[in-house]
Amino acid sequence: MHILDDLKARGLVYQTTDEEALYKRLESPMTLYCGFDPTADSLHIGHLLPTLMLRRFQLAGHRPIALVGGGTGLIGDPSGKTSERTLNSTEVVQEWSDRIKDQLSQFLDFEGVDNPAIMANNYDWLGSLNVIEFLRDIGKNFSLGTMLAKDSVESRMSRGISFTEFSYQILQSYDFFKLNEVYGCEMQIGGSDQWGNITSGTDLIRRMSVGEDRQVHGLTVPLVTKSDGTKFGKTEGGAVWLDPAKTSPYKFYQFWINTDDRDVVKYLKFFTFLSIEEINELAHEVETQPEKRNAHRVLAKEVTELVHGPEARERAEKISQALFTGGIANLTAAEVEEGFSDVPSADVEDQEMLLVDALVKVGAVTSKRQARESIESGAVYVNGDRQSDTALTVAQLDKIENRFIVIRRGKKNYYLIKIG
Repeated sequence: MHILDDLKARGLVYQTTDEEALYKRLESPMTLYCGFDPTADSLHIGHLLPTLMLRRFQLAGHRPIALVGGGTGLIGDPSGKTSERTLNSTEVVQEWSDRIKDQLSQFLDFEGVDNPAIMANNYDWLGSLNVIEFLRDIGKNFSLGTMLAKDSVESRMSRGISFTEFSYQILQSYDFFKLNEVYGCEMQIGGSDQWGNITSGTDLIRRMSVGEDRQVHGLTVPLVTKSDGTKFGKTEGGAVWLDPAKTSPYKFYQFWINTDDRDVVKYLKFFTFLSIEEINELAHEVETQPEKRNAHRVLAKEVTELVHGPEARERAEKISQALFTGGIANLTAAEVEEGFSDVPSADVEDQEMLLVDALVKVGAVTSKRQARESIESGAVYVNGDRQSDTALTVAQLDKIENRFIVIRRGKKNYYLIKIG
């Protein structure tokens, strides 16, 4: 299947500059790029869609450039923002750029023989750009009226926008020009909020290449939305990061497996490399046997393994299964730490402490009386087993590798006792 037909079947093509010309050009290998500004020390799942787009093009025989915005990251993109970004220091942006480079290397092949990916950093050319060169050679190609009409700028005019962020589209356009000049890059891809910046880049290349036959393209993917109206990529704990130190593989897996039924097929098309035929089979199951939630498990498995690898995916599945079946005692201490990293916890050094007192200390109840009532009514589970004896001490309870006791009160309220 033609790469563009596959992308359209997945709903991944939102806008193109010239679809007919792009179809023809993609019949042979081409070089394309997507930019990633270092606005944090890790990418999050909002970055996953354009990253996987680069991967899809590479698998189809094209050459992707992952551009880290070491220069533009010092300026700030106004797209999708209602106020000015906080400007970070050069040292911070450089550190974040290096971390993002490492993450991008998980998804793209930089060592391939035929079409190895390229890692670039726009600080290499923006960092040495002087103000006269910027205004005279680059800025003269931009019409103020056209710049003001861009969505990313127009939406900010009433709230205020600095010249710094206003100039962002010029810098991004110059990135496209430099990548075209140095690597023969012919297409920029990005989210639909980047359309104005992308078309500014194609215009700049046309203006600065008068007399040359340089045809370049732009393609955007739709912004990912959730059917329930909440923001994609956000949980109660904040953003879902690709860095396992910021969002554990288990929490990452849980995000995907808890996808709304209305979104699961769309996400399978967006975030997995399953064929359209395989996805259609899962879509049929969602309609006819929604209670089995097989599509959700496949989605969580595929994306977690893609981002964190098979071992982390297996660990996440094991923790999830243990919580579902009550088999918590079968988990290792490391799995307990990962699966219960954000539940209320308490350190207990005196193992002669009663379970009643431990429940109060960890915050499962507010009083000893409530603790006794909960135990006697069968509402308290220790490592998956119901406990009904109010006289039990911590020493008498089974411990996971002598380090942890997992307490559940009711159906979903978990607490962690750490043995000192």
